Amino acid sequence: MKTIRLLQIMGLLDFLKKSPRDVAKDEIEEVPWHMLNQMDQLDTIVEESKEKPVAIFKHSTRCGISRMVLKQFEKGYELSDSEAKLYYLDLLQNRNISSEIAARFEVYHESPQLLVIKDGKAVDHASHHSISPNQISKFI
Repeated sequence: MKTIRLLQIMGLLDFLKKSPRDVAKDEIEEVPWHMLNQMDQLDTIVEESKEKPVAIFKHSTRCGISRMVLKQFEKGYELSDSEAKLYYLDLLQNRNISSEIAARFEVYHESPQLLVIKDGKAVDHASHHSISPNQISKFI
C-alpha cells in the first residue's frame, strides 16, 4: 500500500515540474487537433465551415475542470479530419483570439467551451460538463 501511495506522490511531483506549455502539449495528443493561435485563422475557419463542421475547443491550461473536460472529450472523439475540423485554443496564450471568437460568433465566452461552426455561424456551443463530441457529429 505504501508503494502505491509513493508512486502516486511521485507522479504528482512529476506533473508539478512541468511548465504550462508542457502540460498543454500532453493534453492535446489524442485527437486531430489544429492549433488556433493566429487571428487570421478565424477567417479560415469561416471558410472551412462551408464544407464541413468546424469546432473550436477553448481550454484553460491552468484549470482542473477544463483539463478534466478536455480529457473526457478526447476519449469520446471519433471523427476524422475529413468529417470535421477540430481547433484547440489555449486561452492563456491567446486571450485576444478568444475575445474575437466571442464577438464574431456572438457566443458569450466561457472556459472550457466548445463552439461548432457551420456555414460561417455558431450553430451550437456548450461549456463545462455540457461539452460532448456528439455536438459536432450531429452537423455532419
